Amino acid sequence: MTAVATRRTRTRESSATGGWHAISPLVIAVLAAGAAVLVYQIFIRTGLGQTIDSASMRGGDINHPQVNEVLSRTLNATQLVVLGIVCLIAVVVGVLRRRFDLSIGAALLVVAANVAVQQLKAHLDRPDLDGTGMPNSFPSGHTAAAASVAFVLIMAFPRALRGAMGLLGAAYVAIVAVATVWAEWHRPSDTIAALLIVLAFGALIMWVIRLRRTGPRASITPARVATLPLGLVGAISAAACLFGLASVAVSERVMPDLVSSRFAFLTGVAGIMAAVAGTFYFWVRLTAGDPLPEQGGKTR
Repeated sequence: MTAVATRRTRTRESSATGGWHAISPLVIAVLAAGAAVLVYQIFIRTGLGQTIDSASMRGGDINHPQVNEVLSRTLNATQLVVLGIVCLIAVVVGVLRRRFDLSIGAALLVVAANVAVQQLKAHLDRPDLDGTGMPNSFPSGHTAAAASVAFVLIMAFPRALRGAMGLLGAAYVAIVAVATVWAEWHRPSDTIAALLIVLAFGALIMWVIRLRRTGPRASITPARVATLPLGLVGAISAAACLFGLASVAVSERVMPDLVSSRFAFLTGVAGIMAAVAGTFYFWVRLTAGDPLPEQGGKTR
């Protein structure tokens, strides 16, 4: 009787775990999309939000021609040709691993996320509440392109490499995102929203992939080589960003010149770093829990 009860308990626990495993990508997709909407409402639709956002962008204040040239070349490297090459690599890797669902999913992720970001930037309204008269740049196409490139490579490569790919991808995307703000191409909210949109599309695609596969699944706990540093950077950066936002808000509304323009820029950088670390943390976890097919008694 005890053995039967134990088996039933384990079956119920396995069923509950499997249910959460199947639904968790959808939950993350909804939360990421909701967070992107919240960023838009705070930093685009309110005067204080626009003022803080623009101050963070202008605080970088670089005018050195050679620096601008390097930034321009780096940022332009995330254009359509690179996206096409990465899609091709992801498809080839997926085919070699006999994971055609990942090949299709990777291509859909790049196309859907980047098309959505470009459409939003073209059609979203930005009222002039901070008096700058700047056109809408929300969300950032460069950041979305860089993030989708990193996401599909993490998604397509074997599970053993995904932790290292996650760290490299996060570093690359952080550089691109901060560079767009430093060059005054985008405000911090533009880059943060782009990251959230890419995560939302990626999680939605991963949800569909999990629904298709009912076989054995990999452990949902990825290598700590990726999750531990991403979690630490995300927590520290989020705390720094919240403190910075409060300080800049007080400086703009209550005590002028309380903080410098460089402090405002660093606050934006902290927010970007928190968004990069957070989105990659969840993406590495989602891809680590990807169901795996059995072939000859082994999994890939």
